[in-house]
Amino acid sequence: MDTKELLKKVRKIEIKTRRLSDHVFGGEYHSTFKGRGMTFSEVRQYQFGDDVRNIDWNVTARYNEPFVKVFEEERELTMMLMADISGSEFFGTDTQFKNEIITEIAATLAFSAMQNNDKIGLILFSDEIELFIPPKKGKSHVLRIIRELIEFHPKSKKTDISQALKYMTNVMKKKAIVFVLSDFITEGYKDTLKIVAKKHDVTGIRIYDRREEKIPNLGMVQMQDEETGELMLVNTGSKSVRRNYSKYYKERVDEFNDAFLKSGAGVLSCRVDESYVKKLLGYFKRRG
Repeated sequence: MDTKELLKKVRKIEIKTRRLSDHVFGGEYHSTFKGRGMTFSEVRQYQFGDDVRNIDWNVTARYNEPFVKVFEEERELTMMLMADISGSEFFGTDTQFKNEIITEIAATLAFSAMQNNDKIGLILFSDEIELFIPPKKGKSHVLRIIRELIEFHPKSKKTDISQALKYMTNVMKKKAIVFVLSDFITEGYKDTLKIVAKKHDVTGIRIYDRREEKIPNLGMVQMQDEETGELMLVNTGSKSVRRNYSKYYKERVDEFNDAFLKSGAGVLSCRVDESYVKKLLGYFKRRG
């Protein structure tokens, strides 16, 4: 992709997702994700109705009249976007690939965080950490994140969510809002997630295509595993083949829901042909 085409794509995503974050998600994001706590701001004279527990006894004694401490929410937060860029994300049977939806959702979240003057970081992962962009503020930083989501080419096509979560906890020492965007067609991340969710505010966003849920009866078909590159002949006319695939897929979906809910993390599933706007808004409102 040449520079001109890349900039055009970045601009297109910026216009669409910025409008969403400005008019739809900004306030919801603010009310959903709170600051780290309350921090001291100033003292002022006591007014009727003030909490007596906030009286500053030192200042009160000095001026011989009651003064109270005023606190305000420590608003600044850090958002970490973790995007799966393994081979299975480059799949789609309708209007968009899964990785394109991941990019749009990540951009919308990033602009919502930017509105609140929060820092935003990015981890692109496969079965290894492909790219880490440390959290920073500002529009130019968000545009860089979008640029990388669009054009980055991973070295590996496989997936390891557990490895990515471990890396995130090593680089993020303070509590962060973490969004993991993936199709979650993988295993073995449940225990790591449980540990990570104790420290960070984690949400898993599962992006999927309706054609992944079951294999249609098309007879003998040559298929390629997007993550291993392996070519195989699959008899889709076999009921047991279709049944076993559906069983495997359902197990991965159940594992996703079970792992995130039991660890106290948030869950959100979005099909590529559905409105992620409604899904995100509903999730923010339920949490807020």
